[in-house]
Amino acid sequence: MDNRFTEIIKLIEQSRSKAIRAVNTELINLYWLIGENISNKLNSAEWGDSVVTELANYIKKIEPNLKGFSDKNIWRMKQFYEAYKGDLKLSTLLREISWSHNLAIFSRCKNSDERLFYLEKCINENYSFRELERQISSSLFERTMIGNSKLSPPVREILDAEKNVFKDSYVFEFLSLPEPHSEADLQKGLLRQMKNFIIELGKDFIFIGEEFKLQVGASDFYIDLLFFHRGLQCLIAIELKADKFKPEHIGQLNFYLEALDRDVKKPNENPSIGILLCKDKDNEVVEYSLSRNLSTTMVSEYKTQLPEKRILQNKLKEISDKVDNL
Repeated sequence: MDNRFTEIIKLIEQSRSKAIRAVNTELINLYWLIGENISNKLNSAEWGDSVVTELANYIKKIEPNLKGFSDKNIWRMKQFYEAYKGDLKLSTLLREISWSHNLAIFSRCKNSDERLFYLEKCINENYSFRELERQISSSLFERTMIGNSKLSPPVREILDAEKNVFKDSYVFEFLSLPEPHSEADLQKGLLRQMKNFIIELGKDFIFIGEEFKLQVGASDFYIDLLFFHRGLQCLIAIELKADKFKPEHIGQLNFYLEALDRDVKKPNENPSIGILLCKDKDNEVVEYSLSRNLSTTMVSEYKTQLPEKRILQNKLKEISDKVDNL
């Protein structure tokens, strides 16, 4: 690229990006208004259901090159409006993402909390449509909410304004790992699929290295995977266990966190956080292991197949019911 023209090219790209966003916002506004108009006419019995098909045919007749106004899509506009009409916050956010993203969210998510979660994720992490579909299929909302409920007080203190960073379970279906598999297989797979791994972790995770060396006294120790989180401003140590969680795993990870905080962490950074990724865990054993522990450590499972959404929804409801009864 000719460096003389870099600034002008950048201005062109910025203007193009703003124009695309403006067009998208206007399109969403149009679909909203059409949905509102049709909803009002149907609810007042001014129109019958068959009129929507007549409208679609009429638009096709007078504007044969106009796309997106089939009777099926017009019905979606009505559903779109009715899903969000009572929520000012959601109806503002939805104008920042594309129609296809909106369709996936309002058609597949069943309540306003879940819709808000994915709307914010799309905006903040710039999900492609494919990435959004995958995250909904992997029950990201449920896994994150369950994870939020199980954070230790030290981790909650570090999170402060940040939220929805960690999950109770992580899904690595993209690895296609055999059963059984070793920790080395898991580590190699995650390194090969680092882009997908980062999407699953979250966009603010920056990969630092594998087998990160720590020297304590005359001995060398190695962290499986080390990341830095931009939002939390701290190091994230991830230890992989291809078997069930054991209490002694906590001691090893706490040792790594202490070494990171003493020898690697910069003065302006927050205390390091550890994630122990296990193939399986007994929640009661985890609770006992962490109950007297002031470490910034959390224990999560990893799955090699997409989870059943219904099971996670039931699990989240159980946690919510316990909180309500306190």
